[in-house]
Amino acid sequence: MDGQELAYRYRAYIACLNERRFDELGLYVSEDARHNGRTLGVDGYRAMLERDVHDIPDLVFHIELLICEPPKIAARLRFDCHPAGLFLGIKVNGRRVEFCENVIYEFRDGRISEVWSVIDKQAIETQLE
Repeated sequence: MDGQELAYRYRAYIACLNERRFDELGLYVSEDARHNGRTLGVDGYRAMLERDVHDIPDLVFHIELLICEPPKIAARLRFDCHPAGLFLGIKVNGRRVEFCENVIYEFRDGRISEVWSVIDKQAIETQLE
């Protein structure tokens, strides 16, 4: 896949997440996918996303920055949402927060095989002071 194809594929994956089509994750996520060093596979990846949506019902992924260097993608994702209770150990309790996630994906055979993710927790804490 070249950079343009990979970016298109990634945008389709983000649309899948935003439309809650988690039954289609296998189209985008490898059977042995890893997230921050933990092997989750498609089922574990789906469970992680379903927990996120349960905890943050209005979760929407906005791509703020996207850099493609096949087979990797680096993205800065922006969120503007209302986590229901605890989020990253912070008592948000339904208050509105905005934050970003910096994430790098590695693709293999057109699917996500590795994810390294860091969420800007300090931005959330600052808003809730």
